[in-house]
Amino acid sequence: QVQLVESGGGLVQPGGSLRLSCAASGSIFSINAMGWYRQAPGKQRELVARITNTGYTNFADAVKGRFTISRENAKNTVDLQMNSLKPEDTAVYYCNLNMYGGTSSRVDYWGQGTQVTVSS
Repeated sequence: QVQLVESGGGLVQPGGSLRLSCAASGSIFSINAMGWYRQAPGKQRELVARITNTGYTNFADAVKGRFTISRENAKNTVDLQMNSLKPEDTAVYYCNLNMYGGTSSRVDYWGQGTQVTVSS
């Protein structure tokens, strides 16, 4: 019943910037973390960045120093600021929400994905 809506993807030249946004709605109770994953053609889905309910952040080595993640807890939104983009950043980016479950320890919800293409 939780829905994640992503925005901000598109085409950008190498060295450029994009900002991805994700808004969660529905039956949200207790969020453990929100974050962004990506999947390039022929590759496995990988973590890009995440931020916990306490503000702890985690980044993939490939994006450290270039990407930042922020969250506004009251609005259940998470943003990913992507700077100094490289062609290897090209992928479908997915928003993720990890929530404490009832009988389950954790429950994951996913957005439909937004395409980011870095090309000259």
